[in-house]
Amino acid sequence: MFNIASGQICVLCDTPIQNDITWKALLKKEGASLCRDCEGKLEKIEGDTCKGCSRPFDGLSLEFRFGDLCFDCVRWDDNPDWKGYLTKNISLYLYNDFLKETIAKFKYRGDYAISQAFSQQIKQRLNKLEFDLVVPIPLSVDRLQERGFNQSEALIRSAGLLPVNILSRLHTEKQSKKSRHERISLHQVFQVEKPESVQDKIILIIDDIYTTGSTIRHTAKGLIQSGARQVMSFTVAR
Repeated sequence: MFNIASGQICVLCDTPIQNDITWKALLKKEGASLCRDCEGKLEKIEGDTCKGCSRPFDGLSLEFRFGDLCFDCVRWDDNPDWKGYLTKNISLYLYNDFLKETIAKFKYRGDYAISQAFSQQIKQRLNKLEFDLVVPIPLSVDRLQERGFNQSEALIRSAGLLPVNILSRLHTEKQSKKSRHERISLHQVFQVEKPESVQDKIILIIDDIYTTGSTIRHTAKGLIQSGARQVMSFTVAR
């Protein structure tokens, strides 16, 4: 086995990607999009995690864990206004400083190509899930014009899936500016434009970051109330 430049460039640092030449590598239909250095800076979420939101239990104080759920998920489930809408969230990586900067370049500096950095990992994880429709989190008209693309939709397309745009945003203020209580207290954030298209369907929401889970749960609530059978979510970062 030896290394050779693949002719591909890392989408995060623009350096040539060195591949190990093995029969397995030669038979792969698609090459890597990240160099080893950048890939090594991404911290995969592995091991014992919360079954509700993928929060790692390693290093988490026992007082914030209740069986196979973290304290945040228990609070969501104890709230009758939110219980039962989101089946689970799956996340790929911890939101460390490197990923924070990467997502900032992706979302706020318009680097659409960064969506390819996560495509292979997304495909591998989604192959183990069953779902009928993949739905992106919608942006407001102003935010979409400002960024030039919807990051959720870009992640879906980079994984070779077709986004189903059936949601519209009713509140335009950034959720990141609101406290957890303010996010939860909003009456409704999203509207399902075509309720008939989600009837008895298993819906997968894809987004870039899971923080408090409020944005995804607002989405899930609207979908379930419109007739969806089940709603899961998948994010790059947790």
